[in-house]
Amino acid sequence: MTTAKDKLSIIVKAADDRMGQDILALDVSRLTPLAEYFVIMHAKNDRQLQAIIEEIREKCQEAGIAIKGIEGKDGGKWILLDAYDVVVHVFHHEERVHYNLEKIWVEAPLVDISEWIAPQ
Repeated sequence: MTTAKDKLSIIVKAADDRMGQDILALDVSRLTPLAEYFVIMHAKNDRQLQAIIEEIREKCQEAGIAIKGIEGKDGGKWILLDAYDVVVHVFHHEERVHYNLEKIWVEAPLVDISEWIAPQ
């Protein structure tokens, strides 16, 4: 059985493989019943944004991780991928700055994902 932390690892690695920018993970388990973790990142352009989402979707499928849904896929500047206990937000940079989820969820502790991200 895949734990939420296992899912988080698979998702972060997949996003990093497609050069997701400034990836961070928040532990929201004590703040909302919606998920255990939120993963937030941005992409440089539409093509990269789609590539990140597609890579995450493929890696989840390979690992047997169910995806509840993907919102904002057609021309969206913010795509949300819901893998039940891990919710992924992939933005265009401008949208990430505008919505500033990191500030909204400031009470959520950051998760150390450094071991899953290739050194810059």
